[in-house]
Amino acid sequence: MLELPSSSQKKPTKSRGFYVRMRIPSNPSAGRHGRAVQSIERSSCYRYFKWLLWISLSLYFLSSFLITHNNKPSPSLSQTTILPHSKASRALFESLNSTASVNLPSLKQGLFKGLKVFIYELPSKYNSDWLKGERCSNHLFASEVAVHKALLTSEVRTFDPWEADFFFVPVYVSCNFSTVNGFPAIGHARTLLASAVERVSSEFPFWNRSLGSDHVFVASHDYGACFHAMEDRAKAEGIPEFMKRSIVLQTFGVLYDHPCQNVENVVIPPYIPPESVRKTLKKWPIDGRRDIFAFFRGKMEVHPKNVSGRFYSKRVRTVILQKYGSDRRFYLKRHRFPGYQSEIVRSTFCLCPLGWAPWSPRLVESVALGCVPVIIADGIRLPFPAAVPWAKISVTVAEKDVAKLGPILEHVASTNLTAIQKNLRDPNVRKALLFNDPMAEGDATWQVLESLSDKLDRSHRKSRVSSQ
Repeated sequence: MLELPSSSQKKPTKSRGFYVRMRIPSNPSAGRHGRAVQSIERSSCYRYFKWLLWISLSLYFLSSFLITHNNKPSPSLSQTTILPHSKASRALFESLNSTASVNLPSLKQGLFKGLKVFIYELPSKYNSDWLKGERCSNHLFASEVAVHKALLTSEVRTFDPWEADFFFVPVYVSCNFSTVNGFPAIGHARTLLASAVERVSSEFPFWNRSLGSDHVFVASHDYGACFHAMEDRAKAEGIPEFMKRSIVLQTFGVLYDHPCQNVENVVIPPYIPPESVRKTLKKWPIDGRRDIFAFFRGKMEVHPKNVSGRFYSKRVRTVILQKYGSDRRFYLKRHRFPGYQSEIVRSTFCLCPLGWAPWSPRLVESVALGCVPVIIADGIRLPFPAAVPWAKISVTVAEKDVAKLGPILEHVASTNLTAIQKNLRDPNVRKALLFNDPMAEGDATWQVLESLSDKLDRSHRKSRVSSQ
């Protein structure tokens, strides 16, 4: 607190700052009365300058506080704490919204139909604690992390939940990797998500208001919100009851009826680090020489029936290995290689057969590196069809025709390969399948927001406004 010196204090020395000294001319003939008048005038003048100094310093500190406060970065996952509903007044959230969004990147007006998304600030055990393992934010299931990070700095984010159209629940469930086989262990997914829903529904009114229909989750594992890698188990367990009314961003998607997509959903691409793509293309240009005709590197079993009693890839990869393993046109490798993107960028066709689930990260890598994806997964539903013209940039082969793969690709190479490659080299197509941080115009998170803007009929705010 600032304390001003009183008249009884000693005047400050030069080393302690500055002071104002007034000298009132005296009148020797005035006598005692004149000296009294001078004393009163001196006292009044001192009080005047004391108040002037106090007001000036107060204005200085007030302006300094406002400048510093407005330059603070927008709250991140670790900077904001969830407030119980009883304390979360609308005025407080509006105050947060007006100050915290100052530094968010500006989008063109009219985009996403005015969409606003509120991001719940959950305790670190639901998300950021998992990031201690570097693999969590870089593996094929990491779109759950990428979407969250991109939304945190997007202009569609609102800090006022009363003006939100959708509510994003950031729970990472695919970051728990098994130490035995290195694969994600998602047995905890249902419990962790249920705990998050219990938390937000007890501390805020928005979940109960809509029964979760305007809440958004990410389920980037094999069978999406069924949270199991084996299809029969995934089907049997189904989507958790508490998520069935919500919107799920998921990598799993098929064109036929399936229990694991019986929820409002948006199909998103698996995660490929965009920096790895850029690094590869710096060494090997996308329009460079392609000396590999058909490429595949990954799990291929001679005897696909594993210990679980299930046939991996519905035997498709086994047929490819048996039929074309000795064909010099086919570059087939069963073991991992860290620099495999250098093989993709040298290949004309990249095989994308189903694994346990129909989708594959090879879809994104092939498109991003200019290799024609050969999709072998019956009934697959592909991400962002409005932005990615899949029929013009890929080849689809039915699972039953995999033994005819050679003649099929030879026919494409002799007919419309040039047109396919030209379409494939469109940078906007590549961008639409990659998640950037921060979000870039046209990238994968941008496409997610475009898709959500088409679901604004689920927004409680929009429906309330339209009914007035």
